[in-house]
Formats: sequence, C-alpha cells, structure tokens
Amino acid sequence: MRKFLFLIAALVATSSLLAQKKVLDHSVYDSWQSIGEKQISNNGEIVTYTIVPQEGDGCLWIRKYNTQKQQWDTVDSVPRGYQAKITNDAAFVVCKIKPLYQQIREAKIKKLKPENMPKDSMAIINIQTGSITKVAAVQSFLLPEKGNNLLICLKENMIAHTPAKNDSASLVQQLKKQLSGTQHLEDSLKKQLQLLQEKGFANFNASIKKGSDTLSKNTESPVKTDLYIYRLPNTEPEIIHKVQQAIVSKWGTAVLLSEWIGPENFSVKYYQLSQNKPITVANGLHEVSALTFDESGKQLSFVAEKDSSSKALQKFYGLYYYTAGADSATLIVNRNTKGMPLNWSVSAFSNTHFSESGKRLFFGTAPVLPPKDTTVPAFEQAGLDIWHYNDDDIMPAQLKNLERNLKKNYLARYDFTTHTMVQLANNVFENVVETNKGDGKYFYTYTDTGRRVQKQWQGYTFKDVYAINPENGDKQKIAANVKVRIYASSTGKYLVLYNEVLRKYYCYNADINKLYAIANDITTPLYDETNDVPDDPSNYGIAGFTGNDSYVWIYDRFDIWQVDPSAKLASHKITNGRTTKMQYRYINVKDETFIPANADVWLHLFNEQNKFSGIALSMPANNQQQPWLRKNETLLNVPKFISGTELDKNATELIFTMEDYQNSPNVFVLNKPATTINQPQQLTAINPQQQQYNWGTATLFTWRAYNGKMAEGILYKPENFVPTQKYPMIVYFYERNNQTLYNYIPPTPTPSRLNISFYVSRGYVVFVPDIWYTKGHPGQSAYDYIVSGTRAVVKLGFVDSTKLGIQGQSWGGYQTAYVITRTNLYKAAWAGAPVVNMFSAYGGIRWESGVNRQFQYEKTQSRIGADIWQRPDLYIENSPLFHLKNVKTPLVIMSNDADGAVPWYQGIEFYTALRRLHKPVWLLVYNGEAHNLVERRNRKDIQIREQQFFDWLLKGAKPAKWITEGVPAILKGRDWGLETVN
Repeated sequence: MRKFLFLIAALVATSSLLAQKKVLDHSVYDSWQSIGEKQISNNGEIVTYTIVPQEGDGCLWIRKYNTQKQQWDTVDSVPRGYQAKITNDAAFVVCKIKPLYQQIREAKIKKLKPENMPKDSMAIINIQTGSITKVAAVQSFLLPEKGNNLLICLKENMIAHTPAKNDSASLVQQLKKQLSGTQHLEDSLKKQLQLLQEKGFANFNASIKKGSDTLSKNTESPVKTDLYIYRLPNTEPEIIHKVQQAIVSKWGTAVLLSEWIGPENFSVKYYQLSQNKPITVANGLHEVSALTFDESGKQLSFVAEKDSSSKALQKFYGLYYYTAGADSATLIVNRNTKGMPLNWSVSAFSNTHFSESGKRLFFGTAPVLPPKDTTVPAFEQAGLDIWHYNDDDIMPAQLKNLERNLKKNYLARYDFTTHTMVQLANNVFENVVETNKGDGKYFYTYTDTGRRVQKQWQGYTFKDVYAINPENGDKQKIAANVKVRIYASSTGKYLVLYNEVLRKYYCYNADINKLYAIANDITTPLYDETNDVPDDPSNYGIAGFTGNDSYVWIYDRFDIWQVDPSAKLASHKITNGRTTKMQYRYINVKDETFIPANADVWLHLFNEQNKFSGIALSMPANNQQQPWLRKNETLLNVPKFISGTELDKNATELIFTMEDYQNSPNVFVLNKPATTINQPQQLTAINPQQQQYNWGTATLFTWRAYNGKMAEGILYKPENFVPTQKYPMIVYFYERNNQTLYNYIPPTPTPSRLNISFYVSRGYVVFVPDIWYTKGHPGQSAYDYIVSGTRAVVKLGFVDSTKLGIQGQSWGGYQTAYVITRTNLYKAAWAGAPVVNMFSAYGGIRWESGVNRQFQYEKTQSRIGADIWQRPDLYIENSPLFHLKNVKTPLVIMSNDADGAVPWYQGIEFYTALRRLHKPVWLLVYNGEAHNLVERRNRKDIQIREQQFFDWLLKGAKPAKWITEGVPAILKGRDWGLETVN
C-alpha cells in the first residue's frame, strides 16, 4: 500500500512538473542561442566557437585539449568576441570584440554618424599564460597564412578624428572612452597623448591633470587608421601612422603597406621584419590598390595611379613590381605596354597575385571607359535606359550589376623574361581557371558569346570550352556548344567535363590534346535520380582528384567512385552505400589541394531511409591485387543531424555540430581512433532554458499520395501529446523536407516561414509533407501530396478535421493559393509572396538579380516545361487567379513592396481579385522589405499577426483589431491593431 501511494505521489509530481512547463511566447526569441563561427587549430588542440543569442551580446569560447585528463578544458571566454583566428602554432587566439549591444542600440536611437558609432576592439589571448591584451577601435586584423609570430591590425587613428578645436580635458575623456577595456589604460592613454604631442600639439602630459590646454592643429586626413604590428609573443606594438591598407606575407616575414603622406600623395612601404624599419619603394602616388606578396615575401606588386588628380574624369593605372634589395618599385605595365589590348589599361580592381613559385605575376586589365559627359549640366541631361534586343543581359540585370561590372577586369600575366604582358581573359573569355596554384602548364576557360540572350528562357547557356597556354595566351578548343560543368585537376593536366544533356562525364588530357569519355563502365546514374524539373538533371559532383592526378573521385547518389582520368583502368566503387541508402561524402582537410588516396580520409554520412547522420573513416585496404579497395569504418551513425564539419591540418580531429528536433545544435569533437571507436566529446550545451517550455517531437510519417506513390513527411506533435485528444493542425510545405527530420527548429521570428516549434509548443500539430512534381502540372502535384497527406494524418484520429490551417512562403505561397482553389478542407490559409497569375509573372523581373522570370516556368521550379505560346492551357490550369471563385478559406497574403523575387503585383492581383469576389482576405505589405523579411522588427510583427490569425480560426481565440477592422493609413504608426476585440 505504501509503495502504491508513493507511485501515485510520483505520478502526481511528474504531472505537476509537466503542468508547470510554459508554452513558448514571443518574448523568448531574443535570448535563444545558437552556435556561430567555430574552428579548430592546425594541431587539433585548440577549438574556438561563439555562442550568440538572437539579439544581444554573444561570447567567444576558447577550449584546449588536456591530454592527461583526455578532456577539453576552457582556456578563456571573451564576451562579445567574434571573427576569431588561431595562430598556426596554436599559441594565440586573436579576435575582434563588438561593443555592447545596448551601446549600439542607443547610438542608433541617437542617429549617430558612422564615425561616431561605438567601435570594435581586438583581443590577443595567449593560450599558455591565459593573458589577454585588448586594443581599442580596431577595424581589421591579419595573421600570416603560414607563419607564427606576426599579427597586424588597422586601428582607428584617434588623432585623425580629433576636432580642430577642443579642450584637452574633453580630449582625455574622449580617449578614455575609446580606450575602455584596454589593459593598462593609463599607459595607453599616455601613449596616445604623446602621439598628439609629437604631431605638434601642446604638452598634453600635463593635461591629464590640468585639462586646460587647447588643440591648435587640424589633423584631419582621408586616412583615419594606424597600423599596429605585433611580433608575438610580444604584445607591445610597433605603430605606423596614417596607413591606408596593409597585407602580411604568407610566412609572416614582411609587411606591405600604403601610407598617406599628404593631399593626393601616398607612398608604398615594404617592411622586412628582420630589418629595423620599413623602406619606401614608391612615392607620389595618388591611388594605391591590389597589394600582393609572392610566397617568399621577397617579391611584391601593387597597382597605382600617379598622374591624374582626384577630379580627373579618366584615370590610367599602372602595375608596379619590387623585389627585395632593389632601390624602388618599377612600373612594369601600363596602357602602352606591348600586349595590352587597344584602349585597355591596368584595372584598379585587379586581383593581383603571384604563382606559388613566384615566376608568374597575374593582374587584371579592363577597357578604358569614355569619360562622363560634363558639357551639359546633369539636370539638363536625359534620364534614359535603352533596352536593346541583342543585349546579353536585359537592362534591369545590367543596372543591378552596374557596380560589379564597373569593377570587372580580365586576367593577364606579366612575363619577367620578355618584360611583356600576356592577356589571358577578355570580354569573350571572361573567366580563367588557373591550375597548380598559378604554375600550371595549362589553364582553362569557356565562352558563351552569342548565346547569352537565350538564358532569359533557358536559365543557362551553351558554352565552348578551351584550354589556354598561360605562356602565350593561345587557346585550344576542347568542346563546342555544350551544357557543361568543368573540374580542373590540381596540376592542370586534366579537365573533367560533365555534359548535362548527355548525362555523361568526359575528360580532356591536355598533354595529348584529346577529349574522351570516362566512367562509361559505371552503370549507376551519376546524375540526379530525383530530378523533377523540366530540365536536364545535374550531376552529383566530384570530391576531387587524388595526388598526381592519378584518379578522380566522382559521386553518385550514395557512393564515391574512383575513376581513372586517362580512361585506361576500370572504375571502382570505394564505398557501399546504395544497398542501405547511405550517402557518403568526402570531408576536406585544411589547405588541401588533392585527396590523399593512400591515406585515411574522413567521410560524412546521411541515410536517406531513416535520416540518420554519421561520420566514417575510409582507410586504404593495402590490397596489392585490388589497390582501389578501402576499408570504411563507421565512427558515428545516429538519429541526429550533423553539419559544419571541419578537420585539423593533420586530419586527426574533427569538429562539427550535432542536433535533433529536441536538442539545440552543439559543438562536438571526434578524435581519429587508433583501434576502437571513440565517442565524440560535447563542448557546448546551449539553451538550457528550453527545459522550462513545452517542446515536442518530430517523427517521419509515410502515406500514399493521390497519384498512387508512397510519400514522406514530418509530423511534429506537442510534448504532452495525448492520442485521444483532438488537436488543431497547420500544414506547412515547400518542396521536399524529409531530410530535415532531425533538424533543430529554434523559436525565432522567421523571415516568413512557419515558426514550427512555437506552434507545436502551443498545442498545434504541424505537418510538413514532401511534394513530388509532374511536368506541366505543379498545382495538381501540390494538391495530390498536400491534401492526401493532410487527410492521412486526420485519419490517425488526433487531429480535428474542422481545425486545419495551411501556410506556405514563396513557392509554398503559390501552392497554398492553388490548393485553396481546389478544396475547402482548410479553415485558415496564409500565403507569403505567392504567384497567382503565371501569365503576368512569366514576363516579370526578379528585381534582386534583374533577370527575367521566363526560365522559371520553362525549365526550373514552376515546372511548366513550355512557354505561354506553346501551352497557354497549362498556364491557365496552374494559375490560381483563374479559379479564385472556388475559394472559401479565409486568407492572409504577405507581399512586400520591395520583393526582389516575386513581383509585388502578384500579391495585389491576388488581393484585389478575392476582394472583388467578396472573399475574406487580408494583404500585409511590409514597406521596403524583401521577398523574405530582413528586418527583425518586421519578423517579430508577422509572428504575432500569424499567431493571432491561426488562433482565431483554429482555436476560437478572440480576433485582433487588424483582422476585424484593419488599420487605415491615417492610423499607420499610431495604432498597430494588435489588441484583441471583445
């Protein structure tokens, strides 16, 4: 009897705990955390990651592996730290520190100018000692790619921001504020004041006490940054003033910088850190850009202009070169250099770089644009865009990409032997694929000149592919008029081509100038088996080439194939995933240029059947008779979602995040096992507050769709789910989401998707069905899967068939609009950014990119597969606008006036049609907002309104004022209409 009473008491206590759990509300968003950036050191012993709330101050964490304890100890945490970098020897972590969130918020309220906004600072953390050095007002910092002992940063020049007139007491307070958080504040303050003194001000050492001196010199300059150079572990910087830009050599042996000398006067300085001071390699430059070092740090180059004033309508830039020991930099290329195309010049926006050997110097050139017309005042000039039928891109796309196109430049190479330049790219061959880190014998390019107009309705172009001799620029045609994806080997000897139309792989051997088929002995499809758009299926891609270009690893849907690029040896499958529906994908190692086929490699796993994720180690089997054989050992195979995998340089430690619907993504580390499988070590445990709230579960649900095919979806149920209870249900969809079964869904004000965890917590069932499409009938396909799935869930008995909602955004918004013209099953509908008239949308513009929308209907997502003249019947069939008389479901539309994907007028057509037909409809237009809401304030607003709408129709809650009465323009900003109506 006593045991029985104890059991009853325990059950009552458990029930009480469950009852005490809160449901999610709109106040929880800001504090909900996520993992931001993360990284692992080269030696695998240091891990950094950030934990950030949705709104507020985050924190950077630094962890170190304790070999003796076999655990990850916390070295330090840096409040508001971000953009962390670990030095190559793992001795230091450097990061930036954001100002307090509240400081930034208050500055925005005060509408401070950018130069007066709170500034980032920088922290240098010594891993061994734990000491932290902080530096105020840092714009950016750099560590060498390979070296260990150098750190440079650009720090805001406080002198440059000092007003011409100011009392010293105010100046001291200003400096103290800017230096807050800096170690040894008084020392730092004295150094800054000493700098003022050196620049010609009064004696400010005394002003710390007196506060009575007045500034007498205006120090304003166009350059407001100083360069701080740290030779770690020494954290006392060397300072160079008024530095415009700076870079560090790969091994950290030198610094290259441009320095402001005076009006329109810059110098370039080269600083070998083994010397006492930097040397000036060029003077009297009006503009400087594209600073670059070679691998050794002893050759350098930059682009500069020195002959024209800042007001000149045309400027001509030159390429300068310097090598250690020379007197000064030499102008090696300008617009008159042999090999420069007529009316072209060096581009100020060059991606200037040396090849790894340092024997080649690459830079960018561009046509010289005619100067702007200044003979007529601007207010008297016509404002005009001319759309020509033969333009490669229509005018909106040209205008959208105007800034990028003004900076567009084309690859060229300088020949140190002949002192000439070789133009490799131009406006016909715009992109060049370099090989062997710039030292390759063969480069590659392609062109679609004369075929770009067709992209308007195809969404792609057919291309000619060429090999380039980088020594002289000669081009050899490889393939003509192909729809292709290309992959160059690391040495450049091979170029693999995937022909999308033929669904086959080819390989070009540059040594023998021959193109031939490869992987022909593989009968398994190497293209997308699940493709359901009216376009050629894409390939699954390649993992890369192995060392010495011996093999190329090619993916199929599940497995990896080792293929001989010379087509002499048979292809071999090196994983075995198809039988178990397990997908294997290669995980890259830091700085890797090829796959180490004769070493252990890491693989990411995903099981299409049960949606598990995992990690495997693939090891050579060392079988002489079958050298391709590999032993694949599964280290992890769990009902979780694994992402963000990153290996250390030695490929012995793997860092990743792991999550499921009930557990936030957390950081884990997995060690390379010697003989037995190691369990991953968890480093974070974010969002402990989730335990206070009702959450829920996610399960895979299968049913038979109306077209007779088996379908999958995800069913989300509340945490305290009771099978005998009747729940309201919202159906949310896009295309296929079954792979997200184990994804965590934080409560967050979404850009416009359904806030699933929020609704589940509040007692809704949420169903997310997969949709498979039939060419020409996307609307019917949506109906077949969405409605059949909804009815299949209702048959389970725990969903109230009279309390069903439907929600979709973008393509989901279209499907929502279509489905409610075919059924009255749903009692509430919400459509974000829907297309309802495929005729008017067909000719519209995607303003975010400036491209026309025709290709979407003929080749991609809208899946009509024909133009409006070929099959107008399909455009009518699939356009909800023509069937809106059938609608009885109350509907909210979100269609924003700055939508860059779906034309705003689609929402207006939808709203005005339903309004005329006397249907209950509301249109939400967020001013200046995009296709998916960007501004967090708007995201929060729509979450409230969406909850109010669904609760009203599916839970019987009182409606809000905006639902019953609306909000007239005269009350905009005065009454938001969010209060409920009695």
